[in-house]
Amino acid sequence: MGYEAEEVRQSQEIFYYLLEHHELQEDVEELLYRAYAEQEVVQNLVKSQGDIAMCNIERYGNVIYLIPKEENHFLGFSKPQLKSVLCKSNATDKDYYLSQFVILTLLVEFFDGQGSSSKSREYMRVGQLQNSISQRLKEGVENVPEEEQEQAGIAFSNMMEAYEALRSDEKGSRARTTKEGFLHNILTFLQKQGLIEYVEQDEMIKTTKKLDSFMDWNLLNQNNYQRIRKVLGEAGEQRLPSAEDIGGRDE
Repeated sequence: MGYEAEEVRQSQEIFYYLLEHHELQEDVEELLYRAYAEQEVVQNLVKSQGDIAMCNIERYGNVIYLIPKEENHFLGFSKPQLKSVLCKSNATDKDYYLSQFVILTLLVEFFDGQGSSSKSREYMRVGQLQNSISQRLKEGVENVPEEEQEQAGIAFSNMMEAYEALRSDEKGSRARTTKEGFLHNILTFLQKQGLIEYVEQDEMIKTTKKLDSFMDWNLLNQNNYQRIRKVLGEAGEQRLPSAEDIGGRDE
């Protein structure tokens, strides 16, 4: 199939824009957005370039996103990179999987996967998130015997151990060796990825339109929704959370 030179040029311009900005909004770049949304040939060319770069190109509402695939460690994050960013300097795998558990817990607190929109609340306090993490870890340890945790591939006991090893600091320490600092670092990371708004002075967490769209259109179809609930020990088979559950940079 032959392509017009202008179609190729537009597709390249759109893909380069996505590489630079990670998203393309209709009200910011209307001409590029319309070229993608209204011209099937251009859209297919952009998606083809995405495949070569190990990315998915998805349009949710009036925004086009570049989403690195799970194995894309160039535009996304590898496990060692995430461990370095999210955890303390001498972190073990227990600490890493705890950080993934924290993020999954936050997602489930905001999104229930039901109704026309998956979002179930507008905001939550950091203290509420901390209590939810403690409760879910405790329930996992109590409801799943250690020998079954090993077989299922999710070690609630190990994550609980890592969580309890973090000190509590009522003064709001930002050190990653404290529960408060550990959560602060993860929330700051998610804010940098454009997924949440973290209002530090009010200790308040809100989700962004970017995360809301991704959850509504992609993650929280029933198959993926049940996958997350299982990770948190709420139903059936369980497994250990991984970096792939979170996705890549600016996803």
